[in-house]
Amino acid sequence: MRLLRLIKIARVVLQYGLDEFLLGHERVHGLRKLINGVCFWRKLDRPRGERLRLALEDLGPIFVKFGQVLSTRRDLLPTDLADELALLQDRVPPFSGDTAVAVIEAGLGQPLNVLYAEFDRTPVASASIAQVHRAMLPNGRAVAVKVLRPDILPVIESDLALMRVMAGLVERLFADGKRLRPKEVVAEFDKYLHDELDLMIEAGNASQLRRNFLGSTQLIVPEVFYDWTSREVLTLEWMDGTPISQIDALRDAGIDLKKLGRYGVEIFFTQVFRDGFFHADMHPGNIFVAADNRYIALDFGIVGNLSDVDKQYLAINFLAFFNRDYRRVASAHIESGWVPAGTRVEELEAAVRTVCEPIFDKPISQISFGQVLLRLFETSRRFNVEIQPQLVLLQKTLLNIEGLGRQLDPDLDLWDTAKPFLERWMNEQIGWRALVRNLKHEAPQWAAMLPTLPRKLNELASTNHVELMVTGYQGLMWEQKKRNWLLGTIAALLAGLLLTLWLR
Repeated sequence: MRLLRLIKIARVVLQYGLDEFLLGHERVHGLRKLINGVCFWRKLDRPRGERLRLALEDLGPIFVKFGQVLSTRRDLLPTDLADELALLQDRVPPFSGDTAVAVIEAGLGQPLNVLYAEFDRTPVASASIAQVHRAMLPNGRAVAVKVLRPDILPVIESDLALMRVMAGLVERLFADGKRLRPKEVVAEFDKYLHDELDLMIEAGNASQLRRNFLGSTQLIVPEVFYDWTSREVLTLEWMDGTPISQIDALRDAGIDLKKLGRYGVEIFFTQVFRDGFFHADMHPGNIFVAADNRYIALDFGIVGNLSDVDKQYLAINFLAFFNRDYRRVASAHIESGWVPAGTRVEELEAAVRTVCEPIFDKPISQISFGQVLLRLFETSRRFNVEIQPQLVLLQKTLLNIEGLGRQLDPDLDLWDTAKPFLERWMNEQIGWRALVRNLKHEAPQWAAMLPTLPRKLNELASTNHVELMVTGYQGLMWEQKKRNWLLGTIAALLAGLLLTLWLR
């Protein structure tokens, strides 16, 4: 089976001229000429990015998913390839309703008619990993049932094994292979893909995001029904709304697009800086708009997490960026160790200024964050900046926000919307509110420690400890005496020298 799959991959590679990527190194340049001569029938007039996208679509859903993940790594890919791969969509035929029912009954351990009062066997959406059916619980609640594709794990493992082989070839044969780090990219894809294969992980992500935005006037997150959820089946509250990509339908429904655009920016910064937990797959297919002008988030397979250190570092950089304090941006990179310690602040400051200064005071319609990020990545490579893995998803999400902003309000001022939010967040981190919050956070630990304090003091005062402390004190006193004697000798010598000079 793996041999047949490898043969198909080789056929697709030759058909779309992807040997251009694999045989870019000068050591195998002659082999590429030979292949071009043998495959004279090929038509390679399309751009290389388009050919790569079509090849991944031809290879099937797992490779399409890989292309989608790869499109987020603009720190590694040339612009033409990243832009083309970003166009990849899941165009996967659904599997049969009977098969979906079999997966549900096996995953939940009960017959379908016991689990759901109604179940539509025709899926409402189908993707590379799963498909979604509409159903109704016995209590009358409308739900969306996400069902994992059957027997998909062996296919994924087989394709991942082949991807690892191909990544090794790219690293050895492609002229820029080592910088692209293809093995790391495949390993990253492996992690994301296996997380999406366990729908319990997605359920946990959805529950966390729902708690974070419970009662929000900007974002709705569907409820998870855990009694109808397993590794293969996820049952969520059914959400009625308009896809955010249908701008005309949103206008007809009376949705305030300018408010919606501002909400998108505020939701993004709230997730990142307040919670350190954000929806990292915010493309238009995963976002609906409710009738009350709120966002509806869907598909929680990919989320990002940021530590307190990450959040503080990002806030400092964002605020410095919004204030055009490029020296602070440069010094923050050096302080964090992201660039070599010997980097000159002035040089990095000038490079960041060159990239960022032209985009200020412009509406979002005239700004391409994709281009700005690309220029920043080029600057990063020149200064040997280490791209932080935990921020890759953040960069991807920021690009999605750009796309949504362009659709909803071309005149949206991102800086004007985000800056007050960040300033307020920073004040909460360093002001009296932060002190109160930290005291509340540490109080349980203090409560647990205080009852044990007498015992710990008693242990500290035990014989062994006392002897150890006495020995240490005696040694300290001896060192102090030697130091005093030395200082006294030096003082006497200086006094004698001064007296001699004065008598002369």
